[in-house]
Amino acid sequence: MKRCSTCSRTYTDPNLSFCIDDGTPLTNVETEDESTVVRARDNEDDWNPVAYRPPAAYVPPGTPDKPRRRVWPWIVGIAAAFFLGIVAIGIVAAIMVPRMMRAREHPRIAVRQPENSNTAENNDNSNTAAAPSNTNSNATEHVNTAPPADHDQVLAQLKDLENEWTVANLNADKKKLDLILADDYAGQESEENSGLITKAEYIKKIERDTQIEKWDFSDLKLVLAGDRATLTGIITYFVRDRSISYDFNDKFVWRDGRWQATGSEVKRRGGAESDL
Repeated sequence: MKRCSTCSRTYTDPNLSFCIDDGTPLTNVETEDESTVVRARDNEDDWNPVAYRPPAAYVPPGTPDKPRRRVWPWIVGIAAAFFLGIVAIGIVAAIMVPRMMRAREHPRIAVRQPENSNTAENNDNSNTAAAPSNTNSNATEHVNTAPPADHDQVLAQLKDLENEWTVANLNADKKKLDLILADDYAGQESEENSGLITKAEYIKKIERDTQIEKWDFSDLKLVLAGDRATLTGIITYFVRDRSISYDFNDKFVWRDGRWQATGSEVKRRGGAESDL
């Protein structure tokens, strides 16, 4: 056995003369313990040491910790979105609420005309005159109020209503006639036929008249009894170069907060037609 005097390594190969680690000449020594003998490898290619691998959980010193996600940006973003939503709702409410309130306060706007709407200027030869102002306006529809008891007031209301009725007849305004006539209306069918006609038949048969230029009421008399009223008088139509007069007898009832016609009779006055 031989030993290196530099690294104290021993060799049993008798053919070695120098240390294979540091090249120091080997010296012969006596064999003492087999456990300390380093035997030469038969083949240098058999040496294949496994590389050292640290445990999976091992963290080398100095390695920075993995950064944590920050929560506060999400909280700030959600709060900002909620605030913007509240602002948007407030703006919409500020715009829409006043409009809704105005619509509730003014569900209908009645068209008003001067009392003398039966003149040729207002009729404009096309019978398009709108209804004069009166307390019988459709704005009071479906309002259960007590019928007016003042004679002069009722006379003025029914005169205005007669004007509205005449305009609706000349224009064949079926919607207006539907408001003026009561559901139980039963009136004279025509000047030639004294039979009765219902509201539905009256509205169905009405036709537009473009010949009458103006009209006038005279000798009006009112009989008032609670919620019932009867208006009699003379209506004169002016047709170009002549006029035609009729005696009329119209009956009304106070219903749903307004006067409604329940019947009508007309009779041409003898010799009433005259040249203008």
